[in-house]
Amino acid sequence: MTIKWRSSILPPVIAFVVVISLWQFGIALLGTPAYLFPKPTDVFKAATENGPALLESVTTTAIESVLGFLLSIVVGVLGAIVLALSKPIEKSVYPYAIVLQTVPIVAIAPLIVIWFGSGMNAIVCITFLVCFFPILSNTLIGLNSTDQGLKNLFHLYSASPWQTMWSLRIPAAFPYIVAGLKISCTLSVIGSIVGEYVAGVGGGKGGLGYAITFAAMRLQTPYLFACGLAASVLGIVFFLIVNALSKRLLGSWHESEMKVEK
Repeated sequence: MTIKWRSSILPPVIAFVVVISLWQFGIALLGTPAYLFPKPTDVFKAATENGPALLESVTTTAIESVLGFLLSIVVGVLGAIVLALSKPIEKSVYPYAIVLQTVPIVAIAPLIVIWFGSGMNAIVCITFLVCFFPILSNTLIGLNSTDQGLKNLFHLYSASPWQTMWSLRIPAAFPYIVAGLKISCTLSVIGSIVGEYVAGVGGGKGGLGYAITFAAMRLQTPYLFACGLAASVLGIVFFLIVNALSKRLLGSWHESEMKVEK
């Protein structure tokens, strides 16, 4: 425990203390007003003074992020399985998935608001679009990377395509699926906040994007920083949850998560 503390936890803690100290005393020495660049103490004060509102915004954004993320997992994994089962379908459909990924989300967000209305539905849809492609792409790569010798073995035993998919290709693709989840879980927070910028302002009860917009309009810079840091913490929490899931799924058999004795 002591060695782990010294090697993995202590360095980032020291870096955090140094950065916060430089930020606090640097701004104080320069005499920069809080509305331009607040000190950490100003941010902490704004967060505590607006605690209930900030917590409500974080909760709203977390719900939107989780819903969009879960929807992207279901559609992304199932879509990748369908594409992997048929090369003609993959060649026909996958390029359009790439095209969808290249379209700036802010360009189609107003259309989504028109189609789904402002508020939760549109925000979850935007979050889904942001998270969808990394999961689809990684899962498809994983399904197509199955060892050819093992596929030949399943073929010799007359396994159907679905049996090969369920018993061989999907388990072999787990590391790739988890890699896609790690990318998308943090993107889900970004997608929700972008969605709230477009669709949440008119929704009345908004999340962090809504709070950031209002704080910027009122020049409440310390609270704006608090909202940004809260979004960052939310993304870190999501990543740690997915990382724990990854260790549980892969820790006993895959090199990426197995403990290496030093």
